[in-house]
Amino acid sequence: MSNAAALITEFGIVAGALLPVAVVIVCLIGGMKCLLRSEMLRTYYHGKDTEKIRQFELENFVLLYKAYKALRGNSFIDKIYEEVMEREVIT
Repeated sequence: MSNAAALITEFGIVAGALLPVAVVIVCLIGGMKCLLRSEMLRTYYHGKDTEKIRQFELENFVLLYKAYKALRGNSFIDKIYEEVMEREVIT
């Protein structure tokens, strides 16, 4: 019985120590997704009128999109991605 009580106590201590770390990680992921989405939207609106995009902007946009999706970003940005990919690339 004392072994079970000791295990439960130790589990509680470990869980208590890890919970704040998990909360911080979730908050950082949310913040990172927000920044990625914001930067992609900036690129999207920058060339919306001309329907053109510079090569380096497109490359950066694709990297931002991949990171956003890897962080389980929602599908809102998928339509933006498709529209940007259809733009004329200028050097």
